[in-house]
Amino acid sequence: MKRCITSSRRLVAAALAVAALSITGSVFAQSVDQVLQAEQRRLSLAQQSQERINDIVEGTRSLEDQYRSINKEIDGLRVYNDLMRAQTAGQQATLDDIALSMDQVDVINRQIVPLMTRMIDGLEQSIALDVPFLMEERTERIGNLKSIMERSDVSVAEKFRKVMEAYQIENDYGNSVDTYEQALTLDGSETRVYNILRIGRVGLYYQSEDATMTGRWDNEIRDWVPDNDARSEVRTGLRMARQLIAPEIITVPVSAPSEAS
Repeated sequence: MKRCITSSRRLVAAALAVAALSITGSVFAQSVDQVLQAEQRRLSLAQQSQERINDIVEGTRSLEDQYRSINKEIDGLRVYNDLMRAQTAGQQATLDDIALSMDQVDVINRQIVPLMTRMIDGLEQSIALDVPFLMEERTERIGNLKSIMERSDVSVAEKFRKVMEAYQIENDYGNSVDTYEQALTLDGSETRVYNILRIGRVGLYYQSEDATMTGRWDNEIRDWVPDNDARSEVRTGLRMARQLIAPEIITVPVSAPSEAS
């Protein structure tokens, strides 16, 4: 009887030991799972932290690149601004020179316009006192000059050029020989067309087509006078002016030019 009780007790103890071991194993397994889960969470958090760090590093690198790029642009803009300041200073200096020149031009214009007017008046007086060749053409030129002087759409430079051109034309007359036709009324006779020979500015002669009438302009009496003694010379001069013969020396009377009063 005692053995049975003892055996029963041993069985109960064994059962209790197994149960205790089972409980202990279960608790241990749960502890291991918790540890593994905690480690997994730690690793996940660490990975997330690393990713954030990587993002921050990449962002920092991007900001550094942008900073360097902006610095380069700033340096380029500084160089450009320095260049622009130099150009602006040069342009301002040019504008100052132009303004000064314009002021000087205004002064010159105020002086040159009266000068040109006097030059035209002097040229007109010279033509009036000169031997009367090509009077219609020369008088028309003076009229054109006076008309141009009154026009506001013609620059002062162009007006001055026209005046100097007229003076040059008049000057060239003194170094040339010319012939043309002109209608004359001599000594109250009927008007006839004569061949006119001009030698420079001092000799002006007429001759009929048949060379029966020859004369010259006398600038002292301001009229035409017959001069048949010069018939042959005038005829030769007409042929030279027409380039029908080679130039040669001819002897003709000339009148001294009148002096302007």
